[in-house]
Amino acid sequence: MQIETRKELESLPSTVHGGQGWKLDGVEDYSQNLNPFGPPKDLSSILADSVKDTGHYPDADCMSVRKAIAEHYGLGPENVAMGAGSSEIIRNFPQVFIRPGESVLIPTPSFAEYTQQCKIAGVHVDNIILKADNDFRLDRNELFSMLESKHYAALYICNPNNPTGRVEKREKLIEIVRRCDELGTMVFLDETLLSLVADESLVSLSGMVRDFSNLIVAHSFTKSFAIPGMRVGFALANDKIIKEMDKVRLPWNVGTLEQTAAEHLVRYDISYVSEAANTMRRESKVMHSELEALGFPVGPLSDSFFYFTSVRELGMNGAAFQKAMLREGIMVRDCASFGPGFEDYVRFCVKDSARNRKFVEAVHRVLKSMSD
Repeated sequence: MQIETRKELESLPSTVHGGQGWKLDGVEDYSQNLNPFGPPKDLSSILADSVKDTGHYPDADCMSVRKAIAEHYGLGPENVAMGAGSSEIIRNFPQVFIRPGESVLIPTPSFAEYTQQCKIAGVHVDNIILKADNDFRLDRNELFSMLESKHYAALYICNPNNPTGRVEKREKLIEIVRRCDELGTMVFLDETLLSLVADESLVSLSGMVRDFSNLIVAHSFTKSFAIPGMRVGFALANDKIIKEMDKVRLPWNVGTLEQTAAEHLVRYDISYVSEAANTMRRESKVMHSELEALGFPVGPLSDSFFYFTSVRELGMNGAAFQKAMLREGIMVRDCASFGPGFEDYVRFCVKDSARNRKFVEAVHRVLKSMSD
């Protein structure tokens, strides 16, 4: 028989992600947006003690970890939905709240999985372009004009945005969520990277989800605690949204070890993340200054802990710069996969002082080789 796939999947490309440097011997990976200090030291022993519990099914409701997360944000467990990473939250959202054929609005460049999962669900995607001359920030007037031009089932916002690293302020986000509510538009706010930003508490809407009928906020332990090999994330929203999200999650979607790790981390190691965020804020300023001094087009100081910059004035595109840095033992992200117009852009993250120095020295050698 001839096998046929759904029409929505015929032209759907595979998504491209950073964090592939581990596959290359002798390469330091700056392409991934993770806590550069690795997992907390006590996590290994916590997991070792929990191996004995893997002989039975995990708690399908993830109740202990949901309670821990809820307490941290001043919410109730009914405001928390668990996922196998934030990727499951991203996948489930359009399946629950957006009908096939409806439209969503997604800024570009941004995290590719939003578009990918919407298209898999048969949802039409429109884009609002984040422009370099506006520092890749959402233009409020343009956004509201688009939202008012037709009905959108949902608006996606990544804060800080991946790959640009720009952070939108809380007051602006609240205004957007309220306007969307008036227009009957849900807001999917991805705060996966926000815990590694030094002023998270002044920006996040996580503790305010009960105040809105149209807001869902996604989080992940992957970035904050540098555990991408353990798939555990969560969503925060009012209880009605969470109840609907729970209808489509896979049974036992978060394993025993992941639940144990997540509960321990959120109860005892939150300060580990805030300390990392403060360190990266300081190191980012040093790294930015040193790259500028080399004549590297680093752009403005990042709002977060990673940089998104064009290397066009060096006479290179992102792929060529990535290749040049690989020769120096450094992996950066070629951002061509974020869409047309970003072929000249690269993304790289901030680490600790020693490794940032290694990065700067590698850039210096690349620039020197171009002038020799």
